Amino acid sequence: MAYTQLLYHIIFRTKGSVPSINFENERTMYHYIYSTSRNLGCIIHRIGGMPDHIHILVGLPADIPPSIYVEKIKVSTSKKFKGSELFPLFTGWATGYAALTYSFRDKDLITNYIMRQKEHHSSIAFSLELRNLLLENGVEINEDYFLKD
Repeated sequence: MAYTQLLYHIIFRTKGSVPSINFENERTMYHYIYSTSRNLGCIIHRIGGMPDHIHILVGLPADIPPSIYVEKIKVSTSKKFKGSELFPLFTGWATGYAALTYSFRDKDLITNYIMRQKEHHSSIAFSLELRNLLLENGVEINEDYFLKD
């Protein structure tokens, strides 16, 4: 038996950063991501975001790397919601993503951070938020690719 605790803060944005996840229906998309994640054996601690990006705090099983998880979530949500009446401006996701690891002791801190996205973004743009998160976590930013579709 292997014992693992692989906690990731996953962040990705809509294609072209179009604000296409409307507040009225965002919970429908979040619930779909939650259900898809559970079917993959993942533990969702929190999902939240803004019209142009999503944050997910997720515990991944040892056999699912973050790249596969993000791919499955992006593909399934794109198929489900692209061109839907709920999200008429949604055309899919940008190619990149961020996956930051945290200790389980940080779970409440990150959960609260995700819960406060709307408040947080009243004073900071997504590009600055992402840049700060990457730098705080020691991730080198390649400007040739940063927030490019």
